[in-house]
Amino acid sequence: MILEYFLPDRCFRSFDKLTPERLQRLGIRGLILDIDNTIAPYEEAMPGKRALEWFHEMEAAGIRIAFVSNNEAERVDLFNRDLGYPHFSKSGKPLGKNVRRAMRAMGTTRKNTALMGDQIFTDILAARLAGLKRTFLVPPIKDKTDWLTQGKRLLEKPILYAYRKKAALLNLKRRRKNHAE
Repeated sequence: MILEYFLPDRCFRSFDKLTPERLQRLGIRGLILDIDNTIAPYEEAMPGKRALEWFHEMEAAGIRIAFVSNNEAERVDLFNRDLGYPHFSKSGKPLGKNVRRAMRAMGTTRKNTALMGDQIFTDILAARLAGLKRTFLVPPIKDKTDWLTQGKRLLEKPILYAYRKKAALLNLKRRRKNHAE
């Protein structure tokens, strides 16, 4: 079904709500991240304290990290300067080419890599087109107000509705199963 290309596996309120423990339970060894509005607002050139702590937690748990961004090389290089993660700028998302390159750089596969981003039509779709089985969506930290971005956000609403409906159905099934046991 075509909708599956756009549905995230899980939505989180912010990037740091995704824990290394959850990733390990899912068998995830590599995490591909968008930068802008996922980890930091556009105007923050460097990762903040919260992001740095979260990166450290991921590293300590053995989770590899790579950045795949549609932004310019100057922005992505500066953000990653002190981190040293594999990173790909002007990546052409939703095309999956640089998602696959990030997996190769981390030494991971489609089955043990996940992607987190703030946009369905770039981040989630890029992950699906690259064959990733796990995707995570966060709301934008500080969304742009231009008409193009707002138009994309409007188009995302029915997909987010479908996600919430699917999540509610899965929760109902889990509760019934637990009650039956």
